[in-house]
Amino acid sequence: MTIKLIQADITKLKVDAIVNAANASLLGGGGVDGAIHKAAGKELLEACKKFNGCKTGLVKITPGFLLKAKHIIHAVGPIYELHPVDIAEKLLISAYWESLQLADTVECQSIAFPNISTGVYGFPKERAAELAIHTVISFQKSNPKNINHIIFCCFEDENFRIYQKLLNV
Repeated sequence: MTIKLIQADITKLKVDAIVNAANASLLGGGGVDGAIHKAAGKELLEACKKFNGCKTGLVKITPGFLLKAKHIIHAVGPIYELHPVDIAEKLLISAYWESLQLADTVECQSIAFPNISTGVYGFPKERAAELAIHTVISFQKSNPKNINHIIFCCFEDENFRIYQKLLNV
C-alpha cells in the first residue's frame, strides 16, 4: 500500500474515492465541502438530501457525479471547540477510519483525503495531520482487501508543509 502526499485541488483527482470534509447536514458548505458540491453538480445535493444528515465521526457515500472520482465519501469531522480534546481526537480518527473502511468495502483501490476539521472547524492542523497519518498506517496494518493507494491532498501551503514534515517527504 502506498501513501502519497500532493498539493492539489481534490475535485480534479481521478481516484476511486475522494473524501469530503462534510458538515453534519451533508448539504454543502464552505471550503472543500463547497468546492466538491460545486464541482460535482446539482445531483450531489439531491443525493445528500436523502441521507437526512450524518453524525460526527461517521460517513456516507455518493457517486462522484461530475467529478473524475467514482465515489465521494462524506466524512463529518468534529468542530474542535465543541468537544473535550480526547473526544474530538476520537471523532477525527473515526472520520478517517470509517472513510477507509467504507472505501475498502465498496472495492475502491485508491482514496484521497483532504484536511478534515482543520478549517473553520478549528482542529489544530499539526495534531490533525498526526492523527490522520497514524489512522491510515493503522488501517494499512489491518490488511484491507482492496485499498492500495492513499493520497493526502492538501490545498493550502501550511497543511502541505505539515504533512511533508510528518511523512519525511
